[in-house]
Amino acid sequence: MSPANLYQRYGHVLRQFIKFGLVGGAGVVVNMVVAIAMNKANGGTVNAQQILFAIPGTTYNFRFTSLVWIVAFLIANVFNFQLNRSWTFRGTAKAPWFHEFWPFLLVGSVAALIGLFVKIAFTNPTSPIYLPEPWFHENAGLRSREYWSQLLTIVVTMPINFLVNKLWTFRHVRKRHAERIDEAVSG
Repeated sequence: MSPANLYQRYGHVLRQFIKFGLVGGAGVVVNMVVAIAMNKANGGTVNAQQILFAIPGTTYNFRFTSLVWIVAFLIANVFNFQLNRSWTFRGTAKAPWFHEFWPFLLVGSVAALIGLFVKIAFTNPTSPIYLPEPWFHENAGLRSREYWSQLLTIVVTMPINFLVNKLWTFRHVRKRHAERIDEAVSG
């Protein structure tokens, strides 16, 4: 197959991937702004490992860093969903907002759960992928292990989000919605 044929065949997917990446980049900014604001409100990243509560029945604790990951994910997820819905995957008939949002949130939540463990691994000194000193520490913002772990984890989870959202949220859900409309009109 010639490069022109490949582009013709896969150019649309490539454009969607680029748009998804741009939206994702904007979502990273939203995510990081939320993370920075939450950490600053909590006295800085030096307090990111603060224990909020013990996880019942385990020896583990829920830490502030996990709360930051979850809140930043939820806010960025809504932002990304709306932008992807109206720009990246706008070409097909849309299903109602919540019909598309719940699958998008579910996909993002699975990636966020995986990301939570990745972020914990980046910030846990006993982990093999711990972001080491002296480069990473909590004494200066640009070298903050907390912020770098947030950013690196987003990069790790982005391809999962793109593929599953393209194939399920914005293709399958919309196709199913269109079929229901067709049945209602013809039936």
